[in-house]
Amino acid sequence: MGEAIVPGQISIVFETLTVPAELNDSPCAQKVLQALPVQGRVSTWGEEIYFSIGLALELSDAARSEVSVGEIGYWPAGQAMCIFFGRTPASGSDGEPRAASDVEPIGRVIGPADALKDVAEGRKVVVSVDS
Repeated sequence: MGEAIVPGQISIVFETLTVPAELNDSPCAQKVLQALPVQGRVSTWGEEIYFSIGLALELSDAARSEVSVGEIGYWPAGQAMCIFFGRTPASGSDGEPRAASDVEPIGRVIGPADALKDVAEGRKVVVSVDS
């Protein structure tokens, strides 16, 4: 058997925009790392980008709907990776991002997440491990 994957640097590429990110060492994040590279098509929900990564994974006790700007989550309902960069339709009066339902926190964007505001619905996305 191979060794467990430790937290890893990844690249999320939306055609002309590359966003560096890091996945944590949770079991869910390790399963996502092992499945990379993956590609999909962007969907948006307010200031959230999500796309199917084709993995059916369980949520742990760490799952929550309250997230922070720049956080990356796994959303089981869509077998999707979600990247939060601002207000979502579920946000409260504080304007902080909130997922539609619980997500498993698996990592975060490195650097400012506001560049994601220019990523359009339907755009191709490729997620890969940095070498």
